[in-house]
Amino acid sequence: MINRVLIRIRVVQIVFACCHNETTDMKKAENDLLFSLQKSYDLYFYLLSLMVELTDAYAQRVDARKAKLLPTDEDRRPNTKLISNKFISQLRENSTLEKYMNDRPFSWSDHEAFLRNMLDNVLNSDIYKEYVDNNSEDYDTDREFWRKVFKNIVCTNEDLYTTLEDESLYWNDDIEIIESFVLKTIKRFDQTKGAAQELLPMFKDETDREFAVKLLRESLFNGKEYRQLIDKYTKNWESERIALMDMVIMQIAIGEIHTFPSIPTSVTMNEYIDIAKSYSTAKSASFINGILDSVVKELKEEKKIIKK
Repeated sequence: MINRVLIRIRVVQIVFACCHNETTDMKKAENDLLFSLQKSYDLYFYLLSLMVELTDAYAQRVDARKAKLLPTDEDRRPNTKLISNKFISQLRENSTLEKYMNDRPFSWSDHEAFLRNMLDNVLNSDIYKEYVDNNSEDYDTDREFWRKVFKNIVCTNEDLYTTLEDESLYWNDDIEIIESFVLKTIKRFDQTKGAAQELLPMFKDETDREFAVKLLRESLFNGKEYRQLIDKYTKNWESERIALMDMVIMQIAIGEIHTFPSIPTSVTMNEYIDIAKSYSTAKSASFINGILDSVVKELKEEKKIIKK
């Protein structure tokens, strides 16, 4: 689930912190990297559990309305279709989610105002109106309802970003990526699998974890060599005019190009140019593209890299 896009972003952040603080504690850097990736995986489970929490919040609201001193007919006979949603029932019983939340507890109930407002957004939406007006009670309808809610209401809610930022500084950078994996998970749910429904693993396979650690090590260990290579093509630039983030991005990109022969050079360059667009200055992408082009050309001429 932790894909290489997210891994590259995390490595850039860790190397930037090392360069900014002018320290290179390799063990600490590795621990920080793996901890940050673990936090991203935590977020995956917390966002899955949010759908269960919203359902529980609605059930509590229904019970409170029934217990009113002078309940209305609507209070006595509320629509309970949301409470009996078959997809949520399966998600609630999921053995992997249950174990994870027990091992790494996080409670949305600590954010009562956020939950209340999010639930109001759901109940006031056309998606909910269409759902309750639909007489169908099949599993696919229930699952599709939550897919639409998550995509169109949860993912677009500004308060979600604020709430998550208060919980962890790591989450704002990867929330959109993790949201896409939650949507993928919802679509994969199969009623016949019950509580044993598989969720996404932290890494697709061990090679992605190895990629993360090796990329970090190579970028830091050979950082001086890669910077000297960059300096050859930035002689017309005063060093103080080159953003530290740009130097870090190029340093890591060269490390990846040099270290991972199976990854096409064009893929690596495009990935780090995209990172520059999000994390550096407005002109960084074109600047980095030009420098990396020159560096790659030299490495190929010297037969230090042999790949497309």
